[in-house]
Amino acid sequence: MTATNDVIRLTAPDGATATVALHGGQLLSWQPAGGAEQLYLSPRSEFVPGKAIRGGVPVCFPQFADRGPLPKHGFARTLPWELLSQEVGKDDALAVLRLRDSEATRALWPHAFELELSVGVSGRSLDIELACENTGEVPLQFTTALHTYLRVADLDAVSVEGLAGLRYFDSVKQAEGLQRMDLLLTGEKGVLDLDRIYFGVKERPLLVTEDRRQVVITQQGFEDAVVWNPGPERCAKLADMPPEGWSEMLCVEAATIGRPVELQPGDSWVGRQSLSLP
Repeated sequence: MTATNDVIRLTAPDGATATVALHGGQLLSWQPAGGAEQLYLSPRSEFVPGKAIRGGVPVCFPQFADRGPLPKHGFARTLPWELLSQEVGKDDALAVLRLRDSEATRALWPHAFELELSVGVSGRSLDIELACENTGEVPLQFTTALHTYLRVADLDAVSVEGLAGLRYFDSVKQAEGLQRMDLLLTGEKGVLDLDRIYFGVKERPLLVTEDRRQVVITQQGFEDAVVWNPGPERCAKLADMPPEGWSEMLCVEAATIGRPVELQPGDSWVGRQSLSLP
């Protein structure tokens, strides 16, 4: 386990690794023990102050996307976090980061808060936990997501099980829909440009399958999930993505969007996303 001024590298006793940037409190890499890289990180990401890193697991807080008056996805993903602790246990490696309100955040969002991000890696599993405490004297509310970019080799071979029967909002078509069966990313027009918020996912597991590779995603505390892929046309307009980048990733995000989290003074909220390879 090593740390520099801006990146923490976690290595569990069994060889599983994760890399976390203090910029944005952002997970950049996850390699399970004996396995390949599981997260997509754009080779065109700009690691500069004030800009979001494209890929890994950005923290969206206190606003998801442009669903409100704040900058897109809020400010947590573009600010420097501080390292609270890092340790190697008997079976795992863990890092805890913190972001507190500042004059800059209060100018955008007039609330006192403390965020903690915990990243734990062990064997073939990754756990990401986001906690928020209202440290002010007035109630606050927020929407949030762990914007997880999964690396894929062949998007046409990917399916997502566990969403059937859920209502969703299609952010591309600006319309609601009902997921009637498993989500198959077959490359058909209309599926490539994919940006959906699935409501009421709660703790049901999602299974992302690509040929023989499977990733099981579970969440606690988060009520919703987002599935996103920009497709070739939108990807070409993203300066921090290569033109073919859309074909190498799929975002499956633990989120709370439909019903914002409300915290009274002194109250806390915790959300967790766990990824594992069976």
